[in-house]
Amino acid sequence: MRVAERIYRYNAGRDPQLLQRKYARLATDPFVFLRGTCHLFYADWHGGRRLDTAPRAWICGDLHLENFGSYKGDNRLAYFDLNDFDEAALAPCTWEIARVLVSLHVAARSLGLGLREARALSRCFLDHYAAALASDKPRWIERSLARGMIGALLSQVELRRRRDFLDQRTQRDGKLRRLLIDSEKLIALHKDEREQLLAWFEKFAATQPDPKLYRPLDAAVRVAGTGSLGLTRYAILVRGAGSPHGNLILDMKIAVESAAASRLARAQPTWPDEATRIVTVQQRAQAIAPAFLTPVHYAGRDFVLKELQPSQDRLDLQSVEGALKPLSGAISAMGQLVAWSALRGSARQGAANADELVEFARVRTWLRPLIEYAEDYARQVGADWREFRSAWQDEHKTAPARRERGKR
Repeated sequence: MRVAERIYRYNAGRDPQLLQRKYARLATDPFVFLRGTCHLFYADWHGGRRLDTAPRAWICGDLHLENFGSYKGDNRLAYFDLNDFDEAALAPCTWEIARVLVSLHVAARSLGLGLREARALSRCFLDHYAAALASDKPRWIERSLARGMIGALLSQVELRRRRDFLDQRTQRDGKLRRLLIDSEKLIALHKDEREQLLAWFEKFAATQPDPKLYRPLDAAVRVAGTGSLGLTRYAILVRGAGSPHGNLILDMKIAVESAAASRLARAQPTWPDEATRIVTVQQRAQAIAPAFLTPVHYAGRDFVLKELQPSQDRLDLQSVEGALKPLSGAISAMGQLVAWSALRGSARQGAANADELVEFARVRTWLRPLIEYAEDYARQVGADWREFRSAWQDEHKTAPARRERGKR
């Protein structure tokens, strides 16, 4: 089956207009293509025995360079960590590492890196991953000690005022705020759907310890991400500490089956629903979870609710194009974060215990096959992207012609 058909089949049933945005994005760049086609990575996986017999760990499942970022935790402090768990699963720990390394090689060209530099950064990631795993002590990136790109990002998040963020995403009418509908980040809901969602959220708020905080003021369709484009997702403006400047914006995203978990269905524990899987693994894996993270059930479907995080709270890797030193600092921290995440989830629901992970870090027979697999699959991603881009361009060249013939 050709790549475009595989992608179209996987995304069938999503919002058609947002899907067109997704496909247009996928056609722009190999790295964007990789980020938006996690299902291909796991469907294609053929790492071999040495990678598949690695200790099992709770993985975020869709880890790439842009799924590390900063956010404010439920203690209102800023953290830099893994930050997307939609694909969370119990899997060989090598699967997580492989996806990061593949993303590094795929992104190399846009970062001004050659193969030699990409290999050096891969080894940097692996060395810090193995050292952090061997230490048998999960830690986190210390805000006061962070330097370089990560330090600057943490400072940005720590100092950002809620009012400034609200002013970017809302419009004021006196003391009241409404979400700013721009058709790019937020799309208006149909009146009936908006009223239904707000009525449901009002009932949800009544079940919370502080109902006033969750009191809903407005709601809209949220447009964000790449892989999740087309799935149901809302932004909900709530009262928070009070209007107008104490308001909060929450993100409510539908939870769907994990592509990684599907590949290893027999090895997965039983979850009440997909949202509980995502939230539980995220709470285990991160040093501190984002504010308001919880699974919810709305209109017969499961969603993950959490505080909306600005998209700019990710490392601007393009800003240091070709500069190895700042990139090395960020990549080494990423390696540590992946190891600490595995340690936090060790011995939980089928995951390997810490002793097994430490032994894995010490005996590195998996290192060379992992590096070789990442480089090989990165080339495959490039070929798949070129094939998809060609199919997408051909489709959009012929579509206007078909419409024109239909008018005659």
